[in-house]
Amino acid sequence: MTFTEVYFACVTLIIGLCFGSFLNVCIYRIPAEISLSHPPSTCPKCKTRIKWYDNVPVFGWLALGGKCRNCKLPISVGYPVVELMTGVFFLILYLLYPVYSAEGLDWRAPVYMLAVFGLLLATFVDLAEMWIPDRVSIGGMIVFPILSMLVPELHGAEGWLAGLKASAIGLAAGFGLFWLIGKIGTAMFKKDAMGFGDVKLMGGLGALLGWQAVLFITFFSALAGTVIGVALIVMKKKEVSSQIPYGPYLALAAFAWMLGGYHLWDAYLALMGL
Repeated sequence: MTFTEVYFACVTLIIGLCFGSFLNVCIYRIPAEISLSHPPSTCPKCKTRIKWYDNVPVFGWLALGGKCRNCKLPISVGYPVVELMTGVFFLILYLLYPVYSAEGLDWRAPVYMLAVFGLLLATFVDLAEMWIPDRVSIGGMIVFPILSMLVPELHGAEGWLAGLKASAIGLAAGFGLFWLIGKIGTAMFKKDAMGFGDVKLMGGLGALLGWQAVLFITFFSALAGTVIGVALIVMKKKEVSSQIPYGPYLALAAFAWMLGGYHLWDAYLALMGL
């Protein structure tokens, strides 16, 4: 890598860490229906306002030894973990989809970073609260068709109309397929088999990634959910009848597609002679 590439990679990582810090605010405040801008960040234990130099992503937590400067009570390690995850994901996307190339500007990485931010928010809220914020799911169904017009390369399309068409087909495929799966599951098990938040989230992912990704995400998330679910039952962390949030598996599958899962789709088409 050249010096310039290393520089922008470092800048991307730092930006990701900062977005991760804001993500922590969203994860805590959105379920509690608290304003994202007010009041300023405070210690969750003693409610003392956190100084700006203690709020530096990851390093602030490390410098404090994982404890509040005022009350000395532990601050969850989840905060730096979320920040670091966001930073690393942003960096990976930057490296996979360089914004600057000989062919010109490529805006897929910034769009995917926005999607990853939303998916991480959906994941942690779903794990804690068993629901997915509408601003992520419905927001995706609104924002991603618009971005598909502006960045048709997201769907391998040329021109805004082709990008919008591919996004609309993906949205309909994702929303429709999971709505149908939910209806069939409810009829079979006589109870809600899938939350409507998952249906809306899948619609947003289809709008961003296309109908081919919908099929990949459906099978990948089901496989991941089965493997992890069985493992949790074996370890006695969950009961067979326990309700398990599905949003994290959708997020994992969507990121797997961004990392190159589409190559598996291409290989499948080649195998089928299509």
